[in-house]
Formats: sequence, structure tokens, C-alpha cells
Amino acid sequence: MRRNTIFAVIAMALLMMSIDSTIVATALHAIQQGLDTSINLAGWTITAYSFGFVLMLPVSGKLAERFGRRRVFMVSLLAFTLASFGCGMADNIYLLILLRTLQAAGGAGFTPTATGIIVDHFGPARDRYVSLFGSIFPVGAMIGPIFGGYFVAYSSWRDVFFVNVPIGLVIFLLAWRFIPHDRPPTDAPVKKMDIMGIAMLGCSLLSGMLAAAIIGERQVAGKLMIFIALLLLAGLFLVLFFRHIRRSAAPFIHPRLIYGKNFGAVNLVNMVFSGFVIGAMALVPLYATNRYNINAVGSGTLLTAQGAAAMICSLVAVLMLRRTGYRLPLYVGSAITIVGLILLALAPMAGLSPYVWLALAAFLVGAGNGAINPAMRNAGLQLAPDSSSMLAALRTLSLQIGSIVTISVVAAILAHQTNMGEILAWVYITLAVIRLLGLGLVRYIPEQHGAW
Repeated sequence: MRRNTIFAVIAMALLMMSIDSTIVATALHAIQQGLDTSINLAGWTITAYSFGFVLMLPVSGKLAERFGRRRVFMVSLLAFTLASFGCGMADNIYLLILLRTLQAAGGAGFTPTATGIIVDHFGPARDRYVSLFGSIFPVGAMIGPIFGGYFVAYSSWRDVFFVNVPIGLVIFLLAWRFIPHDRPPTDAPVKKMDIMGIAMLGCSLLSGMLAAAIIGERQVAGKLMIFIALLLLAGLFLVLFFRHIRRSAAPFIHPRLIYGKNFGAVNLVNMVFSGFVIGAMALVPLYATNRYNINAVGSGTLLTAQGAAAMICSLVAVLMLRRTGYRLPLYVGSAITIVGLILLALAPMAGLSPYVWLALAAFLVGAGNGAINPAMRNAGLQLAPDSSSMLAALRTLSLQIGSIVTISVVAAILAHQTNMGEILAWVYITLAVIRLLGLGLVRYIPEQHGAW
């Protein structure tokens, strides 16, 4: 079996999905003008993608375990590619929003199925190959805005979506040729899909995201009751979801994978250590512009420093993981991240420009996150390799929820403030304190040295 070839195919799909998650943001204004719509509706092309992605992560994990990783991976590729073509052809904003949801549903299948394929077929090397995922996503985050800016400036916003079509088709053909077939199914009876559980989780996520969208608006005072109602609705559906999966004979997600021994700690650390920081770092360009008057191009390149550091340190951590185990990288990476967050909040040292200072701080935050990524990708998987697709989905779901919560809370605070730069500085200090307090969770992460 040609492991490197298989991994290359998988990596191309993950990179395509990662680029798409950032490229569309650069085209929002062009989409608004091209479809003659409001900026709020244009913004829903991102919100709809986030909803479809977050909801379909556990769904795709469940489908992969039921129908096979390879089969679901290829269906996800086809869905993402066809939906991308539809997005490029859309002639009204409502159709585009719908197609973005379908595109996200396809993209959400990549990480769970890719993880499952590696766990199933890569033997003792699986920990190292799974760890390499952490070096792929920063690359997409770096080049996505660059591609998006190029298409908007020199071509059309539609090319932001069309670019996925030939790439997706090539990856599909390569996957058909090189990815090994799934293991033969067992003779165990096939259980029905837990539609009720999916519906409850979907209603909870949608209500929560709508509440987050409202709280981030400047005119939130007039919609306060709607916000409270949506928040209560999200909480109600979440309680019903947990009640349902505890009582169901074939739950959508087994409760132990969410909050069981060791699993709960892994999910919480993923949310607090990585999700919160991902959300906060997405606000760095806004922070750079409002506190130091750095232009849009300069502020955007700060995320390049973060992505480069994450990629480099993730690769180094992969090479050292079997010796260090999982807990040491968490301590070291957290220390580096805390220093980076504090430097973001502080004024530049004498002799350093604000840009250089912020780039250094962003680099440290990225380095810290890159150092912990391989450990956290493996910490849950080694507990239940047979549930690798669902565990990969839950990890990504934890990151997404942490990021969404952070951005929503900060946006709600900024909506009623004029001194955004100063407020964001305190946000970074607060996150550094939360990360410091969160170090107490590391001892609950299952330790492992060597392959699993």
C-alpha cells in the first residue's frame, strides 16, 4: 500500500476545504454587488456554511462508521464539488446561501473520513500521519485570502467557487484510484440512523448561531427578547439531545464519546485550548487596524505569521510526539501561547514597530497551537480507534464551537464600544488567564508514549 500517495490525496481534499473556509470572506463585498443584495444577506453565505459544517461533522462521522470511510469520503468530495459549481452559477443570494449549506455538508465529511482511512489502513504509522493534519489547515488559512483577493480584483467572485470544481474532480479520480476499499462489513444488524438525535442537535446549533448573529449586531437592544428566546431554545434542544442519546438504544453520538472518562477532558481541552484561541486570532486584523491603524493588507498578513508558525511547530511536534507523549506538548505549547496572547495585549517595546510586534506575538500564538495539535489529535483517537471518524468529527466540532462562542461574545462587547483596540487587548489578556487556569485540565488527558 502506497501510504504517501494515499495521504497526498487526503491532504489535497483537506487543503481545498481549508482554503474554501477563508477564501469566501474576501469576496463578500463583490457577492453583495454582483447579486444586488444586502451585506447582511451576503454575510449569511458564511453563516450558512458554518451551520452546515458544524451540524454535518458528527453526521458524517456516523455515516462513515456505518457505510465506510472511503465511500463517504468520495460522496463528500462529489457533494462539495457539485455544490461549489452551483454556488458559482447562482443567480440570487437565497440560492447561494442554500448551496453554501450543501457545500459545507460535503466539506464536513473530509476530516472524519480522512482520519478513519488513516486509522484503518496505516497501521503503526497512523499516529504520525494523523498528526500531519495540523500542518495542512494553516496553509489553507494563509493562501485562501490571497486567492480570494486575486479573483475579486482580476476576475469574478464566481471564480472563488469555480476554482474548486477542477480540483475536486481531480481529487475524486485520484481517490477512486488510490484509496483502499473499506473493510468488509460485519454480520451485525444495521441500525437505523438516529434522525431524532440529528434533528435535536441541528435545532440547538441553528438557534445558538442565530442568537450569536443577533448579539453581534449594533442594534441588539431592539432584538433582546428574540436573542433570549433563541438562546433558551438552543439550551432546551441541547438538553433534549443529551436526554435522547442517553436513552436511545442506537444514539446518534454515544454519550461516552462526548463526556465519558477521558473523552470529556479531551473535548474540553480542544475547545478551551484551541477553539477559543482560533476565534480570538480571527480578530487580530480588526485589532491591528483599530489600535495601531495598520492597513487592511498589513493586518491580514499577521495571520500569515500565525499560520506559518503553526505549520512549522506542528511538523516538529509530529517528529517528537512518540518521545514527549501528549501532556508535555500541552504544557509547552500553552506556555508559548500565553506569552503570545500577553504580547498581543501589551504596547510594543521601544525600537519595534507595531506591525513587527504584532507579527511576533501572532507567531508565538501560532507556534503554541501548532505544538499541541498532534497531541490533541491523537489523545482521543487512541482511546477508541474503531470510532475514529466520530472522534475526529467531535474534535473539529469542539474547535468550531469554541471559535464561534469567542467571536460571538467579543462581537457583542464590541458592538457597544468605540475603543475597540483597548477592548480587544483586554480580551487577549482574559484568554491568557483562561489558558493558564486551564492547565489544570492537562492531567486528565490520557498519556501515551510511542505508537498506539
